[in-house]
Amino acid sequence: MTDKIDIISTLEELETFLIAIESGGLGLTGVAGVALATNNATGQPFLAVLDDKHQLILARDVTSEVFENGKDLVRYGPKKH
Repeated sequence: MTDKIDIISTLEELETFLIAIESGGLGLTGVAGVALATNNATGQPFLAVLDDKHQLILARDVTSEVFENGKDLVRYGPKKH
């Protein structure tokens, strides 16, 4: 699903990634939202970028710490722009 090199391991990295999504910096089209989720097969937490039909566009693994502490950041969005 994702590349282990690209794991998001800090809240700062999560915020930077969310800003890149919001600003169109990743070149993604049709982005409707983001969500923290867990892979059912492996239990690995990840950040899912979703389209308006809730289909996965992009996923990045996150650490357990980011998964637990980044929920509000994902829910309410980054404060930096």
